[in-house]
Amino acid sequence: MIDAGRAGRVASRPETERGIRIALIQQHAGPHKEENVARGLEATRQAAAAGARLVGFAELAFEPFYPQRPARGDVAALAEEIPGPTTEAFMAVAEELGVVVVLNLFEREGERTYDTSPVIDYDGSLLGRTRMVHITDYDRFHERGYYAPGDGGAPAYETAAGRIGVAICYDRHYPEYMRALALAGAELVVVPQAGTEGEWPDGLYEAEMRVAAFQNGYWVALCNRVGAEERLAFAGESFVCAPDGSVVARAPRGEDHVLDADVDLAACGESHARRLFLRDRRPELYSHWLAQGG
Repeated sequence: MIDAGRAGRVASRPETERGIRIALIQQHAGPHKEENVARGLEATRQAAAAGARLVGFAELAFEPFYPQRPARGDVAALAEEIPGPTTEAFMAVAEELGVVVVLNLFEREGERTYDTSPVIDYDGSLLGRTRMVHITDYDRFHERGYYAPGDGGAPAYETAAGRIGVAICYDRHYPEYMRALALAGAELVVVPQAGTEGEWPDGLYEAEMRVAAFQNGYWVALCNRVGAEERLAFAGESFVCAPDGSVVARAPRGEDHVLDADVDLAACGESHARRLFLRDRRPELYSHWLAQGG
């Protein structure tokens, strides 16, 4: 939440523009976290210089993808608190440049660890954090040994770049979660992703995000990891979908890239979802069924 020391700057927050530029920082993660963070900060500066109002990063953007190996020992030693060194570095650059930043970090809180996205507003204030809700486990994605499931729901944050939601990696597969972000009023959903080479079979995972954008009437900005690591090779190919389901920008495969996209947030209100689908919902008929797990 916003702390009292920043209240004056928050009160003078500029009115959100409907047409904004966003940037997705698709970068590899080398073995040295400090170097990864430094590259991310420099990429944020480049994106802001090119006019970006919001900058998003991939899943665990500044460290190795730990779940490619089963968890051993004290995994909490690999994580950091929020706010902590990385969050604070980006809070400072967000305030300096006047940009909104959506990170993704391996978070430690007490004895538990999470896959977490801090959301930082244009004035450097930490608006909150979204934790991954659904945790999977299979070969090379041994996530249950690293992440506790988040219990903070699917919030949308009022920022200088619009109302922002976050769906971290595996959460994007759950239509209920993607709809919850729409019901929270999200205009843009940032998806920090760790997707490997060949993981978009016949374009299905991309189509999944296009459908989510269309059914919920928001923009979707998926930022993927890139580069070969110990057991996995991450694909890149970050992309942005409009509320009509079309892909408006795409990053290359297999290389570091800053993907710029101009988005018109007014398109959310004009979408089929906001004019029709959400209006015509009948949750009284199926909310009990959903609560019972179908």
